[in-house]
Amino acid sequence: MTTQDANESVPPTTTSDAPPDRDVPPPAPTTPPKPKRLVSLDAYRGATMVLMASGGLGLATVATQYPESKLWQAIAHHTEHVPWAGCALWDIIQPAFMFIVGVALPFSIANRIARGQRFGRMFAHALWRALLLVLIAVFLSSAWSPRTNWSFTNVLAQIGLGYPIIFLIAFTRPRTQWIAAAAILLACWIAFVLYPVAPADFDWKAVGVPKDWPHLTGFAAHWDKNANLAAAFDRWFLNRFPRTEAFTFNRGGYTTLNFLPATVTMIFGLIAGWFLRGPRALRSKLGRLALFGLAGIILGLLLGWTGVCPIVKRIWTPSWALYSAGWATLILVAFVAVIEWLRLRRWAYPFVVVGANPITVYCLWQLGGGFIRDNVKRHLGPDIFASCGQPYTPMLERLTVLIVLFLIALYMYRRKIHIKI
Repeated sequence: MTTQDANESVPPTTTSDAPPDRDVPPPAPTTPPKPKRLVSLDAYRGATMVLMASGGLGLATVATQYPESKLWQAIAHHTEHVPWAGCALWDIIQPAFMFIVGVALPFSIANRIARGQRFGRMFAHALWRALLLVLIAVFLSSAWSPRTNWSFTNVLAQIGLGYPIIFLIAFTRPRTQWIAAAAILLACWIAFVLYPVAPADFDWKAVGVPKDWPHLTGFAAHWDKNANLAAAFDRWFLNRFPRTEAFTFNRGGYTTLNFLPATVTMIFGLIAGWFLRGPRALRSKLGRLALFGLAGIILGLLLGWTGVCPIVKRIWTPSWALYSAGWATLILVAFVAVIEWLRLRRWAYPFVVVGANPITVYCLWQLGGGFIRDNVKRHLGPDIFASCGQPYTPMLERLTVLIVLFLIALYMYRRKIHIKI
């Protein structure tokens, strides 16, 4: 996801390019073949980034103008995160983003090996990439703070913290990869279960939880908001860093330790990536991946419905890791089937453009969204976004920002400017 060689070296079974020009002699044996690209991975990555940068097009805000409309309320539900337990479309964006990191890694490793790189150099680069991702995340989190905001819940930080782990696991056998994923999820589940639930006299206000909060009850209370193991860890860990005031809670309930089960999401992507590079026919690969995806969704739902482990994206519960990876796998199957198998690619061009520079677009969105909006109003008039009516102002603002970001990505794509980490 973070580099342009991340989806190269596609095996013949996954693409079917046009035959080479017979008038051109083949390269010498010592010349490595030019890597091919799996367009569907760029498109998947780009579509995920477009969704993220769209900010939901402000549709949830527009929906407040139509409280009686079931359609608008459904749209609002799926264009913002659920408060705690459960899932909406918007909750799938981050796991899909992280899943594709794992899918791309086998192609990146194969490409680097083909270029003659050894394990030591590749691992050093993986560590450097991980560090940069974490530092970029801290930088983005600190953009509007009076001093450095040492926070590690940003998606880039979560990827960076888990990246060395999945890189090492990528060099193991498939069985070991499955065992590693299961072991991490089981360890996370046990750790949360062993941490005591909040007592009856717990001061919820002190951890930012309102009185009317729909608390998890029974066994599921081990994963309640800001009263769980990961939240307690952050109250210790984040206060080891220089801060303006002591850290007591994250308003959204997000935690640093999310990266451990989120790493499993990337491991599932890694397994899918190696599977795509395998010798099977593409149709067979897609069928098996679809079954894996359905299995993940069903297993995650069963764990949630039985109360063994609630589905909570904000602390990345093991059931969420399974459930969201299932959906991410099905989305991967759809992209690969349409683009690589049916070879219908033109529709995906905008997503490919964005997918070629995802971190650049992400950083520009984080840092420049307000700048773009304010300058459009400055030069085109303060009421430009209200031209379709006041209720649709948030939608036009976010759509304008998204278009500007796309034009920047298009400029870079056409000039083959790829910012790599």
